Amino acid sequence: MTSGGSRRGTSSWDESDVRIRPNKKGSRPRTKDRPAHEDAVTGRIITVDRGRYTAVVDEDQATERVVIAARARELRRSPVVAGDLVALVGDVSGEPDTLARLVRIQERRTLLRRSADDTDPVERAVVANADQLVIVVAAANPEPRTGFIDRALVAAYDAGIQPLLCVTKADLQDPADLLANYEHLDLHIITSRTASTPDAVRTTSASGASALLAPEAVAQLKGLLDGRVSVLLGHSGVGKSTLVNALTGANRATGGVNAVTGRGRHTSSSAYALKAADSAPGTWIIDTPGIRSFGLAHVDADRILAAFPDLAPGTEQCERGCRHDDSAVNCGLDDRVESGHAGESGPVRLSSLRRLLGAGIETPQGSKELGQQ
Repeated sequence: MTSGGSRRGTSSWDESDVRIRPNKKGSRPRTKDRPAHEDAVTGRIITVDRGRYTAVVDEDQATERVVIAARARELRRSPVVAGDLVALVGDVSGEPDTLARLVRIQERRTLLRRSADDTDPVERAVVANADQLVIVVAAANPEPRTGFIDRALVAAYDAGIQPLLCVTKADLQDPADLLANYEHLDLHIITSRTASTPDAVRTTSASGASALLAPEAVAQLKGLLDGRVSVLLGHSGVGKSTLVNALTGANRATGGVNAVTGRGRHTSSSAYALKAADSAPGTWIIDTPGIRSFGLAHVDADRILAAFPDLAPGTEQCERGCRHDDSAVNCGLDDRVESGHAGESGPVRLSSLRRLLGAGIETPQGSKELGQQ
């Protein structure tokens, strides 16, 4: 309409008469094309803390430095964990009070996962790109639990990670009975004890507490970890952080065991990767928080069976559709154990396997302390 009320002909309109409604989210047109970030540098995530990602850039070079980054918006639903190799842009100088931007997660070689319990369908990424999983248990104080070891073995095999078993505090109790359960497995086992000899390896935590470890166990473990990325996993109080301190020269906080509950006190709040001292390039040790349970809801029955190579051949004698659990009839696993082909520890191993199978998604029997069996 003109000011006089007459209608203007369409031929007299031009672009100045067009009104564009402003976009509340900005005037830039939307696009699914993301920048290639060809100038990005590669960093290894060593820890994650409240939305900030700490990465090592130019690893093993003279320009190696630590960079703090925030995750790009397009990655907000992608979990980033210790061990991840990521692309960083922006200020990657590593100078104080600078912040880079994490724009891409590189393809992972391995991913250690767990669920809160055996009925929780949500997977939780623990550590990425690990070569080895060091399962740490104490011979005593707190008492070792074969259920936890078996769960960790399942998670390691499922992720394609080589497992190791490290038994600490062997001076408090002989771990022979515990280790007999795993004699049929191709599993490296290291026993560690406190020592008072002059050549003992002394570790000191951030709180000033110190511990002495037998040098032969530390040397053996160093040899197995050399040149690899290894993650230490175990309940609180078993001595993970003490081992990490001995292997890296760090002073990670260490804690004792509650005299009432018999459980360890949490000293690590997040996974943290550290370089091993006097080791080959690429040697990283990742300390993880002590855990109460290790759910396997993301692992199906066949993959659980694969973690019991001493028992699995018995399934060849099973009838079709056999579930191999406590309800199974004429299960070949029973025959294998009774015939002695699974060794003296066969009955214990079969019992542990069936606990895991019975706690799976198909027949949920989860509890709050599944990882403590």
